[in-house]
Formats: sequence, C-alpha cells, structure tokens
Amino acid sequence: MIPDVLRKFVRLPAHDRALLVRTTVTLGAARLATWLLPFALSRRLLARAQGTPSNITGDRIRWAMSHAQRVVPRATCLPQAIAAEALLTSSGLPAQLQIGVTKTASGGLLAHAWVESDGRIIVGDLPGGLGVYTRLPTIPREWPG
Repeated sequence: MIPDVLRKFVRLPAHDRALLVRTTVTLGAARLATWLLPFALSRRLLARAQGTPSNITGDRIRWAMSHAQRVVPRATCLPQAIAAEALLTSSGLPAQLQIGVTKTASGGLLAHAWVESDGRIIVGDLPGGLGVYTRLPTIPREWPG
C-alpha cells in the first residue's frame, strides 16, 4: 500500500514535484550546514550550490518550504531562512534574511529568523506576527565573518 503522502506527491505536476525535491534537498543541506559550519559560510555555500537560475516565485517557495520542513529533521527557522534565501536569489528574486530577538518571561533571549522578499515574508512568519522581535542589523550575504 502506498502512503497517502507519496500518492499526493506523485499526483503533483512535474514542476511542483521538482520544486519540492529541490527545496527539500536545499533545506536538508542548510540544516546540515548550520550544524557543522559558521553562519556566513553556510549562506555562501548554499547560494552558490543553487546552480542554474530557476523561474519560481516567492509564493511557490513558501508552499514548498511548508512541506519540506515537515520531512527534514530539526529544520528550524534558521535553516529554513538560509534555504529560502538561496532559492529566492537563484531565481533572481530579492531576499533579505532577517534575525530578531526578544526577551522571554524568565529573562532569557529568544531568536527567530525569517526571509522577506519585496516587503513580504516568505518563510518564518508566526501566527502572532513578528512584532515582538527586535530586528538585528541585516547581515549582507557576502559578509566575510
């Protein structure tokens, strides 16, 4: 018996299947890179690994990431943001990786990462919004650190 998720995948148009596979592989690589490598190096390597520019939109990347993050273990906000940034820029779309912090009730810090493109949040939006987070200065993609 074929699992329902596999049946749904097979029924998708070929371009959606390709986007899901590409997004899942990119997210998996981002997860591995953030675990093993410095932040700046992870971003650079993933951006370069995208290869041939594709013709996808921010909405399609958001859709694909919502599915890919379910199958990549520990694909938290930072790997998702790094992967989305790489996918967007490879498609010639603007992408700004944002990181924000907020204080918890116990006095600790909580950080969150998201990606914006043309003023819209592509990945990392939260149900209550991002208003509780104080944005850190944007780190350029080619930052040497």
